[in-house]
Amino acid sequence: MNRATLVTPNLYKYLPTVLLLSPSPSPFSISQLPYPIFLATMPSSSLFIVSKSTIYPNDHQSLNNTLKLSVSDLPMLSCQYIQKGVLLTQSPFESSISLISHLEISLAKTLAHFPPLAGRLITDSQGYVYIVCNDAGVDFVHAKAPHLNLSTLVPQNQADIPIYFRKFFQFDSTLSYAGHNKPLMAIQVTELNDGVFIGCTMNHAVVDGTSFWNFFNTFAEFSKGEKKISRQPSFNRKTVFDSPAVLKFPDGGPSATFSGDEPIREKIFHFSREAILKLKYRANRTAVNGKVNGKITPVNDEPALKNGSATASEISSFQSLSGQLWRSVTRARKLDGNKTTTFRMAVNCRHRLEQKMEPLYFGNAIQSIPTVAYVKELLSNDLYWSANQLHQNVVAHGDFTVRRGVKDWESNPRLFPLGNFDGAMITMGSSPRFPMYDNDFGWGRPVAVRSGMANKFDGKISAFPGREGNGTVDLEVVLAPETMAGLEEDMEFMQYVS
Repeated sequence: MNRATLVTPNLYKYLPTVLLLSPSPSPFSISQLPYPIFLATMPSSSLFIVSKSTIYPNDHQSLNNTLKLSVSDLPMLSCQYIQKGVLLTQSPFESSISLISHLEISLAKTLAHFPPLAGRLITDSQGYVYIVCNDAGVDFVHAKAPHLNLSTLVPQNQADIPIYFRKFFQFDSTLSYAGHNKPLMAIQVTELNDGVFIGCTMNHAVVDGTSFWNFFNTFAEFSKGEKKISRQPSFNRKTVFDSPAVLKFPDGGPSATFSGDEPIREKIFHFSREAILKLKYRANRTAVNGKVNGKITPVNDEPALKNGSATASEISSFQSLSGQLWRSVTRARKLDGNKTTTFRMAVNCRHRLEQKMEPLYFGNAIQSIPTVAYVKELLSNDLYWSANQLHQNVVAHGDFTVRRGVKDWESNPRLFPLGNFDGAMITMGSSPRFPMYDNDFGWGRPVAVRSGMANKFDGKISAFPGREGNGTVDLEVVLAPETMAGLEEDMEFMQYVS
């Protein structure tokens, strides 16, 4: 018979088939599970929930009671919660009880510096949506999957991402609008046979990638033993994204903009520093007055932005990689040459305004840049052409373009159209610049960074830094099975994959 441990700060019991509830002091309380724990009948190979608790901030920081959702936040209400997490080696704690208690205490400390995440959404009588910082708490789930090993989850060959990761997160298929009655965040800690996975699920109308990883980094720092926060978020809402516009919703809230029912494959493609340099060199080798321009600079160098213009004409390493991906996925889709294909790239706007926003502004400060081309045009030209289309759009996205995007949205408030509506779209999210591998919880850097099933559809790409750093990149690629098979046979792309 399997046994599970139900954890509270001062009550530890082993239960064969029943759930024992006990009051416990703030910042913890055990909430009744909405489903029974069938421990006696579950096979030993199953992932099973050990306990579920509510974690509250351990200290209430002074902050305005409400934060109004901005022009960048509101469109995300139809997107699913973000699901990202880190795979770690075995913890040094002597027992599950010690590990979970330690992480609960660290989470409570972290929430004290991120009070909006412990709140809920409300919509007032005028239709404005706010985060109420009411300390309602976040979900904390302890799970076990004793049959899973690190080697199973991160295989050495170039296999698809194991489906097990999908079970390491809470709030599957939950739209961010549900934050009106659900927690805005959940942590699931899954103990494996030889490791731990810490999965974080967070409301996308409350955070973007920058805010998400700042929280995650802070959580790891407190777990490692830091006594004070090193990167305090800014909750100032007086930005260009603050707006009097109202986004109206149907009764019951919005629906997802993609079905999520189509068959997909998920795979991580790793690109070394050397491969990235080769791609960037190839993208920048263009004919200029009959001569070849092969100028190259360090991998992490990006063109500086000022008033929407680049100070250099060089195509960046990431734009070079994106241009190659666009070409190869489009070719694998075997589309008609007269069809248009769109590459959407999310960009951080914090530094793109003439009066820059705080780098650690808490909330969404992103806009989506679409680049459109005819299939025959994309495939008949070289890498320079595709990468340069992306490059020109990115460097043009300065103060004027950001403000124009805000005005355009205010004239027609709408939800973000996430999905692949015509079968020819690619959506690039996340960033290889996010400090994902800085999440050392006290026993070493992550073995891998992985995501759940949230917001995944044919053509959804997420960019991660490579574990070794130094300009390496991992692309999490989600494609229809037949398209993925075509991409795996595309040597123009695969020659750079390691």
